[in-house]
Amino acid sequence: MKYIIAIIKPSRLDDTHAALTEIGISGLTVTEVRGYGRQRGQTEIYRGAEYSIAFVPKVKLEIAVDDKIADDVVDTIRKAAHTDKIGDGKIFILDLKDALRIRTNEMGVDALN
Repeated sequence: MKYIIAIIKPSRLDDTHAALTEIGISGLTVTEVRGYGRQRGQTEIYRGAEYSIAFVPKVKLEIAVDDKIADDVVDTIRKAAHTDKIGDGKIFILDLKDALRIRTNEMGVDALN
């Protein structure tokens, strides 16, 4: 199993969610987060005054999937979140040792579906 964490632009959330639903992903967690990468925040102009935003708003997606579909999920997120502009985000893929569905005590891949 793989645990996929994607940090993307909030404006790409709906398209990314729709694309993941199309390939059969039935569960994911979405969190509003703030942070920065290479750009170290951003500068904006408001009422003629320039100010900087140290932490840029982002959205974090967390998805646990079977190894068999992990590459498809990563590719789907990459395509849906891509804008070809700085700050598109990152995708992290981690090995997931196990999962447990609390209600039924199912373990492993059975707990994900």
